[in-house]
Amino acid sequence: MQGPQFGYSNTGFLSILMSVDSSALFQSIVSADVSGAAILTPLSPMPMLSQKYQNTCFAKREDQQPVFSFKCRGAYNKIRQLSAQNRLSGIITASAGNHAQGVALSASQLGIDATIVMPQTTPSIKVNAVRALGGQVVLHGDSYDEAYTHAQDLANRHQLTFIHPYDDWDVIAGQGTIALEILNQLTTPIDYVFVAVGGGGLLAGILAVFKQLSPQTQIIAVEPDTSNCLNAALEANKRVMLDSVGIFADGVAVKQIGERPFHVIQGQLDAAITVTTDAICAAIKDIYEEYRVIVEPAGALSWAGAKQWIKTHNLRDKTIVTIACGANMNFDRLRHIAERTDSNDHREHLLAVTIPEKPGALRAFCHAIGKQTITEFNYRFQSDDNAFVFVGIESNPDDPQFMSDFAKKGYSFYDLSQNECAKIHIRHMIGGIPTQRRLHERVFRYHFPERPGALLEFLNGLNDDWTISLFHYRNHGAAFGRVLVGFDIPPATSLDTVYNTLNAIGFSYVDETDNPAVRTFLCQS
Repeated sequence: MQGPQFGYSNTGFLSILMSVDSSALFQSIVSADVSGAAILTPLSPMPMLSQKYQNTCFAKREDQQPVFSFKCRGAYNKIRQLSAQNRLSGIITASAGNHAQGVALSASQLGIDATIVMPQTTPSIKVNAVRALGGQVVLHGDSYDEAYTHAQDLANRHQLTFIHPYDDWDVIAGQGTIALEILNQLTTPIDYVFVAVGGGGLLAGILAVFKQLSPQTQIIAVEPDTSNCLNAALEANKRVMLDSVGIFADGVAVKQIGERPFHVIQGQLDAAITVTTDAICAAIKDIYEEYRVIVEPAGALSWAGAKQWIKTHNLRDKTIVTIACGANMNFDRLRHIAERTDSNDHREHLLAVTIPEKPGALRAFCHAIGKQTITEFNYRFQSDDNAFVFVGIESNPDDPQFMSDFAKKGYSFYDLSQNECAKIHIRHMIGGIPTQRRLHERVFRYHFPERPGALLEFLNGLNDDWTISLFHYRNHGAAFGRVLVGFDIPPATSLDTVYNTLNAIGFSYVDETDNPAVRTFLCQS
């Protein structure tokens, strides 16, 4: 097998690599060849963010790969080693995006027929990208798990070789070439490397190299707090299956860490942390302001984790490497990301404020806000006594006492800055409560699969005695749409019956009936 193809000559560095007494995985990484599909990506300084956070920060720019993700490395390294018979028979994989494009590109370069099974909910931009690379796309199911099962079935029926996105030693070895490049590109000691985690293939490859060549470097895994399969496995000391995963960072939305990656990760990882959706959105903005590029949520995970770690541990004067691991994102999602960015850095307060319904009250309220910048303002007449205002106020770092001072001015309010339902739905629905209030109304927040027929399937599963009292849908360019729905339910119906009916439909939901934002603006009791 050929050695690493990085686009430059460094025989001294490679001779050091081959002389190290290392694991079989490390040797596989050293011998990996990703040159047919991947390029040597830059390790770019982050001057603005380095100055802001008082550390020397870098980003490994895997968003610059031909498929805008590191996944082409592992896919090519795996596929190039297939036997002549397996190449002739063809290959298959399951993916919602990045791995699919990596497999399609690699197969095209090697002259192999590739079938890619993708969920029906996959955004068209990703489906079209795979087709443009020569992959034969099969759409099946609403999730990666359903697509994966179907791909395995097709592989068995048609004698196709399945290319796993992360639980394969050759795939892991291909991803590990990123670590070799980092160590060759940066000659100064590295204190921390932050790595996004889904199935764990990238993290396993990074660990295998750094623990051999730079053991003093701390490797920190970063996951969304809504899909933390690695943290769950480390806590249980074994691989576990999550009941559900959040799909905002769809590139790492995996229910269970890979078996082979976990074998490498367990016992070698220095720490694993989780970050919020708002933190990921803020990291996307940071990277945009640094480089004028937009990475996908999974691609911003590494920097989101680094920023959190810097703040939590008060780091100063350290050398920190992050990995911008992907930039495949629907344009439609930018609206949602922009809305969520400021709340993570506490640059916006969202408040539900009660004001008296009398002449001059709105003017007095604005005087109370003072010179703070208003980012959003929704007013709705409620009764002869009170009105409610949903207001966004830009935080002023020079006035940290604003919230307490505002309360002292006599206003009653809810702080909705961290209220998921308020941020996704309520801010777009201010319209008031029905004049004849529905005494038995309940409100639920749903994830609907983005596929034809999903709404009809939902409606068909409802009890005929229920009436829909409100419905709000938002498309975020992801596999699932966000829906807020209210039902007027007969008074004799128990909550257990309600939940059992909804559970039988099979879509995930949260009961938001008692959410203060819902009570204030939509169905107050």
